[in-house]
Amino acid sequence: MMEYTKRRNLNRGYMKLEVWNDAIELFVLVDKILGEAGNIDLKLRGQILASVQSVSANLAEGYCRKSINEYLYFLNVSLGSMGELMTRMIGLKVTRRLTDADFESFDQFHYRVENKLLSLKKSLQAKRRGGSWEEEIREQRAPYAA
Repeated sequence: MMEYTKRRNLNRGYMKLEVWNDAIELFVLVDKILGEAGNIDLKLRGQILASVQSVSANLAEGYCRKSINEYLYFLNVSLGSMGELMTRMIGLKVTRRLTDADFESFDQFHYRVENKLLSLKKSLQAKRRGGSWEEEIREQRAPYAA
């Protein structure tokens, strides 16, 4: 896990999530692939980057809402962005703007992130059913970082 900031508090806990870190890595991979691919217009490139960045952004927003229903809502938005991203990358593949190797690399990583999102969703749904979700923020024993 890469450390993006030294400051920590309860609201920034999403940065510890493996799926959030993988979603950031997926963004880096897609950005690299698009940078190496030719013949992709700016509008399409922007739409692809927006959809891949939406995955980690919606994970963070859902986490920060502290409501299980809102968290699940934003996980669904992340999953929707994954579907949009896959569709756009398939379009590039079938129009031969991506190499088979680049698409395969993307597809493997996309699949990994997608399955982690689905697992997180399943886990949160179980917490909601079981009543084990706590929406109340409790003070930590250690003080927050300044």
